[in-house]
Amino acid sequence: MNTIKTAWAVEDLGCARVAVIGAGNMGGGIAAQFANAGISVDLLDRAGPDKARNQPAQQGLAQQIARQAFMGDTPVALVRVGNIEDHLERVAEADWIIEVILEDLDLKTALYARIEPLMKPGALVSSNTSTILRRHLVAGRSKAFQDQFLISHFFNPPRRMELLELIGPEAPGAFDRAAEIGRKALGKTVIECRDTPGFIANRLGCTWLSIAVVEAIRRGISIEEADAVHMAFGVPKTGAFGLLDLIGIDLVAPIWGSLMSTLPATDAINGFDLPGQGVITDLVAAGRFGRKSRAGFYRKSETGEMEVLDLTSGDYRPVSGFAQKDLPGGGRDLDLLLNDPSPLGDYARAVITQVVGYALTHAADIAPSLREADLGMELGYAWRAGPVALWQGLREDTRANLRAEMAEEVPFGTLAAPAHHGTQTDRLSRVQTTGTPLAQNEGAILWDLGDDLICLDIQSKMHALGPKVFDILEEGVSRLNGAARGLIIGNHNPRVFSAGADLTQMAAWIEAGSWQAIESFIARGQTLLDALQKAPAPSVAAMRGLALGGGCELAMHCTATVAHAETRIGLPEHLVGLVPGWGGCRRLLDRARASAPSEAEMLERLTTAFHAATLEAPAGSAREAGALGLLEPSQPVVMYAGDVFAAAIAHLDTVTRGHAGSGAVTLRLDPHVVLDRLLSERETDRDEGRITPNAFALQSRIAEIFAKGGEGMSDQELAQFECDAFIALARTPETLARIKHMLRTGKPLRI
Repeated sequence: MNTIKTAWAVEDLGCARVAVIGAGNMGGGIAAQFANAGISVDLLDRAGPDKARNQPAQQGLAQQIARQAFMGDTPVALVRVGNIEDHLERVAEADWIIEVILEDLDLKTALYARIEPLMKPGALVSSNTSTILRRHLVAGRSKAFQDQFLISHFFNPPRRMELLELIGPEAPGAFDRAAEIGRKALGKTVIECRDTPGFIANRLGCTWLSIAVVEAIRRGISIEEADAVHMAFGVPKTGAFGLLDLIGIDLVAPIWGSLMSTLPATDAINGFDLPGQGVITDLVAAGRFGRKSRAGFYRKSETGEMEVLDLTSGDYRPVSGFAQKDLPGGGRDLDLLLNDPSPLGDYARAVITQVVGYALTHAADIAPSLREADLGMELGYAWRAGPVALWQGLREDTRANLRAEMAEEVPFGTLAAPAHHGTQTDRLSRVQTTGTPLAQNEGAILWDLGDDLICLDIQSKMHALGPKVFDILEEGVSRLNGAARGLIIGNHNPRVFSAGADLTQMAAWIEAGSWQAIESFIARGQTLLDALQKAPAPSVAAMRGLALGGGCELAMHCTATVAHAETRIGLPEHLVGLVPGWGGCRRLLDRARASAPSEAEMLERLTTAFHAATLEAPAGSAREAGALGLLEPSQPVVMYAGDVFAAAIAHLDTVTRGHAGSGAVTLRLDPHVVLDRLLSERETDRDEGRITPNAFALQSRIAEIFAKGGEGMSDQELAQFECDAFIALARTPETLARIKHMLRTGKPLRI
């Protein structure tokens, strides 16, 4: 039974049920992501022992739960496990059948022969293969099967990795449908690939890693030095060698070997024979597979110190400490590095000329355009810019010098400016480029989106809420009371909606003893958010990234929310020695009261609300935030981050205008009973040393807000109560210490 609301736009996709065959790490992860979107899934694997026929699939499901592939507990119920001997007929219910079994052509084609007679008309079927060509997989199958068959190459883990490579039939129908499902249901950026070995990302990525390792060995470059050079290219902090540790060195032979065997001997990946390198074979023989075995190119010593493999001696030694900052120009000026005459400059030039040359030479064969080639590396291997964009970002003189070292046949004439990943063409992006703000300061901008719709675009660091942001919010609220038909709060920042109140300003006020300034700031926030909630025209929070503290409270006071599924939402004020000051607890109270049929149920919901207000970390997804009451579960959850703002505009027209806040209090609870219920476990935690006395005192302050609200205290009285508690805590030395530690380290202080 579907127990969660399907994600935004998913109901229109014609994909109500999916069958995933193969419950390993990849197959189980794909199943989990469909369930996260609210789609029912059959997860099938081989049959287990007689008394546990579904055991392989059940174990696969358990692994995904342990790996946090699911967005909370609720989506797990959408996955039905089974086995292909007893339950293969279930594929007849599926709108998309995804095969994720061993990379064996005979096994796959034998499975398709069993699936084809069961498929309902129009159902998609695909393989998650990363090495076998589509034309080989569909050989001998009917035209109807071939017209619906794709390669759907996901990247691991499927919940976190944004890239989905698709290879479809000549007729576009199946590809277009799978691409739409991939985007709206799975949150993927879909790129079209040619039916060639390794497709795009692995073809380029594996070749890059081969070049990176072999050139380092040839030139006597240490692992730390090589990884520092790659970080200067815009590669993640793992570098090249660290990435191989993450992938698993034991997978080099099967993955690279398969790719190399299907490509011509003249292909560069065969010229840089990674599986044949002695360092690879020696590590595998010693069982040093990388992170999974706690030793690879890097490892931790018995004393916990980081060590690295010496490529000359084959022994481990302490890391040298060489890092990106030690490169010419501090590793931040790639042109400077590429023009440097040192051995590291030589290494950087050797790698970049060959990788860029390879991408340009093969792009036309593997991808529809250079854009897909770049996206493959940006999303599949987390490069900041793909090889083509990286090349075009260099100075003209640098490119001229490098071209002299590249093969003459590199087709530079095909170069065109690649479209950057994440480019937006929606209403907000257009007004940001060409529009005139309705109001603006260094904290925020108020935009006119047209059609009497306005947008609050917060611009402060981490979108922190301070007096300047409040100035623009106040202007926006005044327009909601006038001609504006609605307000969207949000922008395209993928990292943060709002990290809450400006802690730097708060620390300065506390150190100066400016208690009146703090009280005025809290009171102003309460007044503004109350006015936002009660405005006659609706507001929608378009949420991506972090929504913490005051940012969470801002969204709670909007008429509606539209959140990316991976939005991290929480009220962490207690971690800096404070309580939520702008109504976070009061809005949790409203949601607890809204549907509680009895005192016992009300007490249970207050317990959940108290838990939500005292989390040690934000909720891990919008689904989990909804279960806690930090979001209204009825509000849209969007799987593809780039759709959030457009979904918020569309949603605004569907929400009820005006105030949707707390109603009359019908249930009243004894505050002593509430406090006993909320704090009994915390008292045990304090007594047994799991939380400090100071942390217990902070949580007790929050519990008092819920107890007063449960008793029936009015919203206005509760607002004053939370303000008084906030000021009292701000005056304690522990709070200032907590705030300073958080600003300095980004982590809470345990005192």
